[in-house]
Amino acid sequence: MLRRFTAQDADHLITTIDSKQQCYLWSGPTYQYPLDHHQIEMHCAKREVYPYIFDYEGQAIGYVELYKVSPWHYRICRVLVFTPYRSQGWSKLMLQAAIDVAYHHHHAYKLSLAVFERNHIALHCYRDLGFRVSSVDRQSRTFEGEIWPLVRMKRSWWKRRLKKEP
Repeated sequence: MLRRFTAQDADHLITTIDSKQQCYLWSGPTYQYPLDHHQIEMHCAKREVYPYIFDYEGQAIGYVELYKVSPWHYRICRVLVFTPYRSQGWSKLMLQAAIDVAYHHHHAYKLSLAVFERNHIALHCYRDLGFRVSSVDRQSRTFEGEIWPLVRMKRSWWKRRLKKEP
């Protein structure tokens, strides 16, 4: 189940993101390492940012954001499964919950995301959930002098819905 992120949840992010490289892999240029409450509060207070915690039986399992690009287009951002719950299949469940919230609560027709090409596990997960590569940006992101290609992906509800109808 997704619930809205609160200030009390920030410690989950701060303790999970434990290196400069992991911070950049997770957030791109949005956050600076080390994470702190002020950065998180300022980012999550933006009106286009909808931050969520994925809970299961009262345990905070992970974090995901929906970013409002337009009234019908949302971007999935900053997906993070907290350390004790990694490699257990939670990411797909959390992302499916985020997709459901985007479509049913925010009335999105289009979802998009960007993921670093080096993040093979995330790319595989997104493909399994119906996202397709729309472009690859090979020049815009660098980490400590190394270029990190950024894969942009999208999923359209409207097209999927039209295909189901006779």
